[in-house]
Amino acid sequence: MGQSKPFRATALIVEDDPMQREMLCLLLEESDVDVIECESAEAAELVLERAGGSLVLMMTDVQLAGHMSGVELAHIARKYNPDLGLIVTSGRPLREELPDGAKFWEKPWAPLDVIREAERAAHARGIDDGAEPRPRP
Repeated sequence: MGQSKPFRATALIVEDDPMQREMLCLLLEESDVDVIECESAEAAELVLERAGGSLVLMMTDVQLAGHMSGVELAHIARKYNPDLGLIVTSGRPLREELPDGAKFWEKPWAPLDVIREAERAAHARGIDDGAEPRPRP
């Protein structure tokens, strides 16, 4: 009988700047977090439709390729997964209201903060011990 792999936390990174996206993905992957990356909010919405319940964290820029902003995406993400850790980031002041529980990080942010937030989100879902996530009520 084959051994099952331990369940790992999964983060969705939505960033249209390829270098920023690559850096975030590498940072999280080095911290044992699986990553799904998207360039636009529209692509990320498709991921949320299919796998939103399995994600522990979504980090998105405000300004994205396509027609939807990261703030709009955060509101959509909250509907798919009420427990999802949400970080919206921008180099400019935020002028739109975020969904409840979402965090705004002004750029530049510290890479260690990203790792800590992913760990916090995984712990909140009971994934930090390699076990299956706790079911949502």
